[in-house]
Amino acid sequence: MTNPILFKRDQAPFEAYGDGPGTATIARLIGPDISTTIGAGLATFDSTSIAWTVLYDEVVVGIEGAFRLRTGDTVHEVGPGDVLWIPKGTALRYEGSAALVFYALYPVDWRTRGDSRREHSA
Repeated sequence: MTNPILFKRDQAPFEAYGDGPGTATIARLIGPDISTTIGAGLATFDSTSIAWTVLYDEVVVGIEGAFRLRTGDTVHEVGPGDVLWIPKGTALRYEGSAALVFYALYPVDWRTRGDSRREHSA
């Protein structure tokens, strides 16, 4: 058994990702080095649109700003405190305006489960 780990937002290791325009960053806080089951972190989206098909189950929780998830013609608007469930296999676009979100995904080892597509998201 491991001990709890506190991740301070102001110390989160945010990295740029996506192909622009606009900006997106991600701080992968919990990965296979910490958990054998779940991954989690923080992400920001501002004036960007990132296409992706999720290869895991994902939950997104709005913290700041306006996060949008596009699936076909449907747009899911996520504000602070809202929770969005995204099932594995969903083709989508991550978007936002000054958005900060928390995400959790399962399984944490999705990259090693046989799909070789390049990672574009949380």
